[in-house]
Amino acid sequence: MVAALLNLALLASAVRLTVPILLTALGAVYTERGGVFNIGLEGTMIMGTFFGAAATHAAAQALGGAPSALAPLAGMAAAMGAGVLFSLIHAVMSVTFRVDQLISGVALNLLAVGLARFLNILLFGVATQSPGINGFPPLAIPVLRDIPALEPLATGISPVIPAALALVVAGQWVLRRTVFGLRLRAVGENPHAADTLGIDVARLRYAGVLISGALAGLAGGYLSIEQGRGYLEGMTQGRGFIALAAMIFGNWWPLGALGASALFGYFDALSLRVVAIGVPYQFITVLPHIATILVLAGVVRRATPPAADGVPFTKEEG
Repeated sequence: MVAALLNLALLASAVRLTVPILLTALGAVYTERGGVFNIGLEGTMIMGTFFGAAATHAAAQALGGAPSALAPLAGMAAAMGAGVLFSLIHAVMSVTFRVDQLISGVALNLLAVGLARFLNILLFGVATQSPGINGFPPLAIPVLRDIPALEPLATGISPVIPAALALVVAGQWVLRRTVFGLRLRAVGENPHAADTLGIDVARLRYAGVLISGALAGLAGGYLSIEQGRGYLEGMTQGRGFIALAAMIFGNWWPLGALGASALFGYFDALSLRVVAIGVPYQFITVLPHIATILVLAGVVRRATPPAADGVPFTKEEG
C-alpha cells in the first residue's frame, strides 16, 4: 500500500499533472496581487486547450505532417495568445467598466465552454474533440536517466516542465525585487495611495490580468498538446478552480503556489492509479476536489489576501 503511494512512476505522473495547475496558479498570483479577482481562469484554460490543439494541428499540416517541435511551439504560442485575448475581456469589464469581478469571471467560464464547442464544430466538424496531434520531443536528464531507479523521473520530460519551474522562480523575483512587481503589489494593497504617487493603477491591473491570461492559456495548451495530444471537451476538469485554491494555499506567492500545486498534482495522479491500491474508483476521482476543500477550510482564515483584491478602483478627482 505505502509502496503504491510513493513509487517513482506515481511521482513522475504527479509532476506532469502539477504543471497546468501551477501555471494557472502563478497567473492567479499576478492578477490578484494587482487587485483583480479572476475566477474566469478556468475558461481561459479552456480557450488555451482548444487554440493550442487547433494551432498545433494547422502548423503540423503546413509542415507536411512530419513530427517537429515547431508545430507544438506554434500551438503553445496560440494558446497564450488566446489566453491574453480572452482575459482582456475580463480586464475591460472589471477594470475599465468596474463590473462585479465574480460575475465577469463566471460569464467568461460559460462563454469559453460554448465558444470552444462552436469553433471545434466549425473547424473539425465534431463537437467535442479535435484531431490527434504530436507534442514536443521529450527531454531526459543526463546521468540520472542512466540510473534505473530514477528513470521514471529523469526521462520523458516535457520541456514545458522546466519552463514552468523557471517561471515560478522568475515570478518570485519579479514580485519581490522589480519596480513592476512592487508597483503591482502596491496597486493590490492600496490603489488610492499608489495613485497619489503617480502610479497608473488601471495599466498595472490590466498587466496583471493579461499575464494571468497568458499563463492560464499556456496551461491549457500544455493540457491539450503535451498530455491529451488533442483537444477534448471538459479536459480541464476544474483545474482553474483548483489553481485558485493553490494560490490561496500559497499565500499569494509563486513559490507557495508551487508547493500547493504539487500537492494537488499528487492527488490528481493518485486518482489515475486506483487499481494499484485497491481503493474504490468513485472515491479516488474526487480526491483532488476533496483536497481543495480541506485546504481552503484549514488555510483560508490564516491566509492574507491583498487588501484591495476584488475591489474596483475609482480615481478620485480634485
